[in-house]
Amino acid sequence: MKKIVIVTDAWHPQINGVVTTLGKTITCLEKFGYCVETITPQLFRSFPCPTYPEISLSLAGTKRLREQLLSFKPHCVHIATEGPLGWAARSICRSSGFAFSTSYHTRFPEYVRMRWPVPLSLSYRVLRCFHNAAAKTMVATSKLKAELEDRGFSNMVLWSRGVDLDLFKPEKKRKDGTADPVFLYVGRVAIEKNITAFLELDLPGTKMVVGDGPARHQLADNYPAVTFTGYKKGAELAALYAAADVLVFPSLTDTFGVVLLEAMASGVPVAAYPVTGPLETVVNGENGYLDNDLRSAAIRALGVPGESCRKSAMRYTWEACSKQFLNNLSFNDAEFSA
Repeated sequence: MKKIVIVTDAWHPQINGVVTTLGKTITCLEKFGYCVETITPQLFRSFPCPTYPEISLSLAGTKRLREQLLSFKPHCVHIATEGPLGWAARSICRSSGFAFSTSYHTRFPEYVRMRWPVPLSLSYRVLRCFHNAAAKTMVATSKLKAELEDRGFSNMVLWSRGVDLDLFKPEKKRKDGTADPVFLYVGRVAIEKNITAFLELDLPGTKMVVGDGPARHQLADNYPAVTFTGYKKGAELAALYAAADVLVFPSLTDTFGVVLLEAMASGVPVAAYPVTGPLETVVNGENGYLDNDLRSAAIRALGVPGESCRKSAMRYTWEACSKQFLNNLSFNDAEFSA
């Protein structure tokens, strides 16, 4: 049986697209007959990420991580994130001559730039160094692939995303006194998500924010008319999607946006800016609207049929996503033993 190790700095109890994607992919890989082990911050001492305490950064050194790899003896190592664990795994694989793959999930240069005066050119240079050592680097969209190639990234391949069509599905709209229509945001509540662009919109009905993050309490104080629910998952999250009329996705930096597929699968159209991520999945009039005027996109999306949204989401399954991931992996002829 082929053995795969996935090294990731993003893992439970975090709730985000990276963790969802890895979890669903691992489940599918195991169904395909592969043995999968994860190396995450839960295995080591860690500390909260500055300005983002929900994220844990591991204190693991290369010696401890090497022991983990030797104990499992994988045929393949995939490094999912560019955090402390990712850099340590990269160092070990390179020094051992063991081929590995990486994935580019998050625009860290832009996120860092929003918090500290770090030039984008410097951040991208660091990330380019990290990923160009890999046999393959997986990205979610063709537009992102082209952008990174223009910045000097090499060996880029596509790895799309999926959605749980059994969990997220159209259901009867709830009637709890909430004023219609309901405009919904789902995701991290942080500066890089550009949430204020949604909160500032002059829209009828109700605005609802589902998720948590470092900006939640400040935004809740600044926008008392908006409903902030905190994190939701499973059936509770699915019910909130199904009860909404439009998912508003204000992010300018997301590399994909799994929440877009979750909304569409729930029969809910999407309103977003025409940027990387939404450009991959949103088709005007079919499952939502893209517009540089986000209010216009949200209002126009109200007229998109739920059946059309659901149909477009059915093209994305976790099984297909996981097969694509599997085909992108770099398997070594021998187990890790260095």
